[in-house]
Amino acid sequence: MRLDSIAVLGGGPGGLYAARLFKLANPGATVTVHEQSRPERTFGFGVAVAARTQRNLEAADPVTQADIIAAGRPHDMRMLVGGRAARVHNGALIGIARPELLAILSRHAEAAGVDIRYGSRASLADLDAELVIVADGVSSQTRTGLAAEFGAHVDVAGGLYLWAGADFALDTAIFAPATTAHGTFVTHAYPYSPDRSTFLIETDEETWRAAGFDATSEATPPEESDTAALDYLADTFAEHLGGHRLIGNRTRWLRFRTVHCERWTHGNAVLLGDAAHTAHYSVGSGTKLAMEDAIALRDAVTGAPDLPTALAAYERARRPQVERLQELARRSRLWWDSFPHRMHLPVDQLMVAYMTRTGNVALQRFAGTNPEVVRRGLAQFAGVDPSGVPLDGVVDWVLARPFAHGARRWDSRLLDAGSRETLSAVPGDGGPTSGADLARMEIALTDPWDEHGDALVKRAHDLVQKGWQGCWLTGPQDRGHLLTRLEIGERLRNETGALVVVDGPPSCTDDLAAGIASGRTDLACVTTART
Repeated sequence: MRLDSIAVLGGGPGGLYAARLFKLANPGATVTVHEQSRPERTFGFGVAVAARTQRNLEAADPVTQADIIAAGRPHDMRMLVGGRAARVHNGALIGIARPELLAILSRHAEAAGVDIRYGSRASLADLDAELVIVADGVSSQTRTGLAAEFGAHVDVAGGLYLWAGADFALDTAIFAPATTAHGTFVTHAYPYSPDRSTFLIETDEETWRAAGFDATSEATPPEESDTAALDYLADTFAEHLGGHRLIGNRTRWLRFRTVHCERWTHGNAVLLGDAAHTAHYSVGSGTKLAMEDAIALRDAVTGAPDLPTALAAYERARRPQVERLQELARRSRLWWDSFPHRMHLPVDQLMVAYMTRTGNVALQRFAGTNPEVVRRGLAQFAGVDPSGVPLDGVVDWVLARPFAHGARRWDSRLLDAGSRETLSAVPGDGGPTSGADLARMEIALTDPWDEHGDALVKRAHDLVQKGWQGCWLTGPQDRGHLLTRLEIGERLRNETGALVVVDGPPSCTDDLAAGIASGRTDLACVTTART
């Protein structure tokens, strides 16, 4: 369909990119971007653009993508724990300065004929356009003002994080924990220009309060940085900063907000990017989602006979992809929130756990892209020499490893379906009364670290005290519930010392093997039945 007037609320990456794409698709249309801030007040450090996103941008607008690539900085990633490092290759992943990305996008938007009005505050009521693209970010005033119409709600995480920078370029991205007298902090840091790196640092609320950051946050004016926190963290991560200090830019402690909307459209207005949905930064998704939204919206409008049909097609096409990434991001956030509980793992095994944490990267696939890390990680898991770990058939190799728990011995990590009836039983008020001394527990959690997860760990601990030797975790046989069983299994292993068995469907054998290799369960059982 042809549009004569398009207004965009918000001049972030998604809004600017959408404006250019729509202007190129509708050369005669008036396309106007309203951005309340000014370019000189742009804040932020680096953003990451992954290989798949780069391919999508290349197909949609190769001219803009060429400039993004030229300004970006490719890098691998290392995990640094206990003086040891595990390095993985990130393919075509690049970091780019957020101000530079915005400059590129605004330059190309203006070259296409887009009118960008900086310092312009506008609302839906102010605009007389056929289509209004609402791209005004996670704190979207439009979405907030029409929360009921969009069916909007926001989940706030318990952990805290802040964005900072440093005036040098790291050799690679790094994931590194640092333990202080107050608790553990973790940095996700990566280079994004020849002389700059992003340092994102996170911690749990207990550590944050113990370090006194609740007081420094309250004392920091909204437009300034929490300098007390930056000084503390610069000393904490001095090993990785190499004598440099952390740089703030409106840097303060935040809690991640996950935005969900039941509907992305209202009349002729459509939400895009963080205004419609957010996904945790540990999967590097904010800029990706916004720019890919812009491509999908352009495609939907171009191919539809009228606007209602176009907006419905946009949401129908994008929602499954967004919801899938939000679920991956949710699992990734929970993994990072609980990271200190895994610091006992050798670094290569920890890297295997990291890469398989959401179920998005299969163990065999990871072995194909980073064979030496996987070989060392699996050797650490199995207690063998790395030369004895094959790179073909790693799933079967993991499942075939022998296992011992106390006086018990198993020839492999994979139990047959009949073992559930002989080894486990639903616990009553007392201890086990037969050889079936694994407490069978049906798991229906979504967050293994919330109060329901805490209650389950306490129950498992009480059962162990009564003579039960461990837990057999069962439940719905879809993949999502299996991944959650593996997550709670890790808590049970680490916090009770009990033997853990997790069952799952045949289609999830790779997930079970990754869970075993990562310390999320001791044994696995493939079954199609639900207790």
